[in-house]
Amino acid sequence: MQTKAVRIYGKDDLRLEEFELPEMKDDEILAEVISDSICMSSYKATKQGSDHKRIPDDIDINPTIIGHEFSGIIKSVGTKWQNQFKPGDKFSIQPALNYKGTLDAPGYSFRWIGGDATHVLIPGSVMEMDCLLPFNGKEFFLASLAEPMSCVIGAFHANYHTRSGSYIHEMGIKEGGNLAILAGVGPMGLAAIDYALHCDRKPGLMVVTDIDQTRLDRAAKLHSPEEAAREGINLIYVNTSNSATAVQELKALTGEAGYDDVFVFAPVKPVVEQADQILGFDGCLNFFAGPSNPEFKAEFNFYNVHYAFTHLVGTSGGNTDDMREALKLMADGRINPAGMITHIGGLDAVIETTRHLPEIPGGKKLIYTHKKFPLVALDQLSAKSEEFPFMAELDKMVKNNEGLWSLEAEKYLMENAPKI
Repeated sequence: MQTKAVRIYGKDDLRLEEFELPEMKDDEILAEVISDSICMSSYKATKQGSDHKRIPDDIDINPTIIGHEFSGIIKSVGTKWQNQFKPGDKFSIQPALNYKGTLDAPGYSFRWIGGDATHVLIPGSVMEMDCLLPFNGKEFFLASLAEPMSCVIGAFHANYHTRSGSYIHEMGIKEGGNLAILAGVGPMGLAAIDYALHCDRKPGLMVVTDIDQTRLDRAAKLHSPEEAAREGINLIYVNTSNSATAVQELKALTGEAGYDDVFVFAPVKPVVEQADQILGFDGCLNFFAGPSNPEFKAEFNFYNVHYAFTHLVGTSGGNTDDMREALKLMADGRINPAGMITHIGGLDAVIETTRHLPEIPGGKKLIYTHKKFPLVALDQLSAKSEEFPFMAELDKMVKNNEGLWSLEAEKYLMENAPKI
């Protein structure tokens, strides 16, 4: 079968190409990709090329397909998996396979599978590691967001606390405790707010900070204090642009007790150190943001580590159980990470979007792989409608849905946007 895909040949060398997939083997599955959400990890892989731990050394000869936050439909199933999967099933993929101790992952390491493609061959290793995950919801874009959502879920599960006089770690955030999400109104921070509001273990106080008031206002519109109050949570948004008073202000919101759980969503030294300073007794600092600088460092108060039992954790992605939880929560309508999406584009927009991802403001950039149109922000659809008439109706749908992407918009795009 012919496919169109974006492949990496080296550092900053991405190419959109059409080529023939090999004939499907008995232990493989042929699938159609519908949507892919572009991740900052793909930007890092593009910049590093074969220096990236997940990308093979020979991509100049055997290029791999990029993109790892994708969803689609199964088209054909090899004999080995016909008792588990069938054509027509919707799917998402956990890219962190951990197959035989390797770092191989779809979207980085494989020639025939990645999210930025129209069709892919799913290798047997994905099914062997139970990483081909069914999705029972209607929206493909939600299944594409399952992987980034699982990263947040994994981070919440990784936090821990100890009972007084015990060395047993009780996993998860402290139920009914004080939770702070610093630099928390980017796409992943919004996902964390959504999860904290609707998961089974909820905080009593949730404080979300940023230095951009516009982004804070948008977050408060997506996840309002009134909505949080209905979940039994006191949600407060705080602008910490005045760094001289930020720590004092944040601690005052807890009655000076400090925070049981603090998540850091930006790899910025002052933010990490601010997180350390607001920890309470037995407080857990979760460094969520992945720095691109391997020498990134920040100060941590070890007096408090010794006497106040403060501690630090970090995660890099979620596991398969986290992703299953994300898919179920979305299919059940308990969480809706649509607020993470700020841009849409066709397969032809992938190369420039990936190359310049840090420079493009907003949240997640969602790609529809069978379509051809440039990356456009959801609040700019009307401005592009003269060149791309289908965007006029999309603009109405988005505005009628409080600026959010939706199933209605997705269906309309899939039926009306130009084909690649």
